[in-house]
Amino acid sequence: MPDKTTGDPQRPLHAPVDHPALPREKVGVLLANLGTPDGYDYWSMRRYLNEFLSDRRVIDYPRWKWQPLLQLIILTKRPFSSGAAYKSIWNHEADESPLMTTTRAQTRKIAQRLIARYGKDVTVDFCMRYGNPSTRSKVDAMVAKGCRRILFFPLYPHYAGATSGTANDQFFRALMAQKWQPAARVVPPYFQQESYIEALAQSVETAYARLTDRPDCLVVSYHGMPQRYLDEGDPYHCQCQKTTRLLRQRLGWDETEVTTTFQSVFGPEEWLRPYTVQEVARLAETGKKHIAIIAPAFSADCIETLEEIQEEIRDSFVQAGGKQFTYIPCLNDDDAHVASLCESIETNLMGWLD
Repeated sequence: MPDKTTGDPQRPLHAPVDHPALPREKVGVLLANLGTPDGYDYWSMRRYLNEFLSDRRVIDYPRWKWQPLLQLIILTKRPFSSGAAYKSIWNHEADESPLMTTTRAQTRKIAQRLIARYGKDVTVDFCMRYGNPSTRSKVDAMVAKGCRRILFFPLYPHYAGATSGTANDQFFRALMAQKWQPAARVVPPYFQQESYIEALAQSVETAYARLTDRPDCLVVSYHGMPQRYLDEGDPYHCQCQKTTRLLRQRLGWDETEVTTTFQSVFGPEEWLRPYTVQEVARLAETGKKHIAIIAPAFSADCIETLEEIQEEIRDSFVQAGGKQFTYIPCLNDDDAHVASLCESIETNLMGWLD
């Protein structure tokens, strides 16, 4: 069997002398986030948007209707506007998107904690649903390292078919390509986990403590989805509402101090309401001149928070008469957040690593 001390590949016990050596068995923990383009130039953006917007979990219109529109119109124009948005937030020093930078930092901290607890029996890495590093490449690498069990963790607190669902789909597609499939588990959504709510509450309290004047309202903005998806059984909307309620209760605030909204509306369909961009304007018009906004559905700051919230949504508030707009960053690689993620991982590793 593989050497238990050094981890060097060994011929299995009682196997013929010409049997290939096998690496020491390990458990893999694979974190997954949405994805990021390799750059903000036209072709990098076009490749990324094509993969993203061709996903039937994201856009479920019939292919004969959607693909001509996507290929001939949307992907001709949108890479320019999306590229400009990414350029405005790009981590130029590392030449990567902030989502890539933060996901790598989260992975590093999680790996340190898990290795301290489990030793070299566990290996931790991350992948992206769209773009690089791909899910397939990371599953291949884990299997090559001897991971006979893989715990897959979509980094979305709330389940939605267009986020957790498609990430899981891609993971299982990667497993389909393996000659010798590892055992697999998927970490469920953690939208109501006490340590996650506590981390959110601490981030709000820390932000408010730095302000001279208390905001008139906390806007809890989630990524939107078509209303039709909710009607068809997607639990995302209900899970978001519960996170807001649990956060408000943990803060000890009145219902009038917190409002739930949904952002990133796309296409002609009716989406979950109220729309964040419209609601912040309404708040300003009704006399709430100072608001704070937080985005609990994102485990890391990304284009939707760094560009959409802090530019488009902020502009909507100011143009409607708002005076002070406070953005509370995502939990990112904050220690309380990392501890909460590790709690989910350790719970789901039970029976594999104790």
